[in-house]
Amino acid sequence: MRCPFCNSPDTQVKDSRPAEDNTSIRRRRVCPDCGGRFTTFERVQLRELVVVKKNGRKVPFDRDKLVRSFEIALRKRPVERERIERAVSGIVRRLESSGEPEVQSEEIGLLVLEALKNLDDVAFVRFASVYRDFSTTEDFEEIITEFSAKIARETGVQHD
Repeated sequence: MRCPFCNSPDTQVKDSRPAEDNTSIRRRRVCPDCGGRFTTFERVQLRELVVVKKNGRKVPFDRDKLVRSFEIALRKRPVERERIERAVSGIVRRLESSGEPEVQSEEIGLLVLEALKNLDDVAFVRFASVYRDFSTTEDFEEIITEFSAKIARETGVQHD
């Protein structure tokens, strides 16, 4: 692993342990040249995924971008970081185990919507407003009605 401080090609691992979400290994490293210390995370990657955008452009899948999407939707919401990591890891696992090397961006968006429904109602509506390109208050009313109907079906409780 290259040192991020001095760019030395050789660094030493001083400590390794499972990360909080148990889907990665956290490694503390030190550079013998400059003495800099830093942390890296190692994850299992089943395959290289390519995201096909709406315009047909293809880009490498970026897990960090997926995490940022969750963080933006969940900003100032009472959701623990561990739950976000589990949701992201679950989406990545589903995508990697699908067997397809290319995935449509719309599919990722739907998986994020599904995960946010289970994490936080407000974050779900926030993400849906961007993902579905809301332009009127009626768009918000429609998604809230749709969401309320789904909850009523699942719980057997009617909301007015």
